Order: sequence, then C-alpha cells, then structure tokens
Amino acid sequence: MASPKEMDVVRRAYELWQRAGEPPDKDQEFYHQAKKQLQEALEKENQDRTSTGYPPADTNEV
Repeated sequence: MASPKEMDVVRRAYELWQRAGEPPDKDQEFYHQAKKQLQEALEKENQDRTSTGYPPADTNEV
C-alpha cells in the first residue's frame, strides 16, 4: 500500500493547525490527522485509477 509523501503530510498538518487557531502542543494530533486524510485520498485516487484501467499512482516519485 502506498503512503503519502512526508512533506505533503507536514504541509497538510501545518494547514490544519493554522485553521484550528494554532493551538499549542497539538503537533502530533494534526500530523496524524493529516496523514490519515492524505492516505484516504490516495487510496481513493488509486481505486478510481484502477476502476478506469489506469495503473495506481506511484507516490514514491520525486
């Protein structure tokens, strides 16, 4: 199973943290939330790609 890129997770976590009003000591909470959101989006994208005949997206590309 593919995983989201680390930098994408960090960026999303920062965005979530800012939207929540930048609460202190919540970095791990937002990191895990971001990773879950991106993982779900990636899985959905891969399901959509597979159902249309395209190969799954490769998240390890640079």
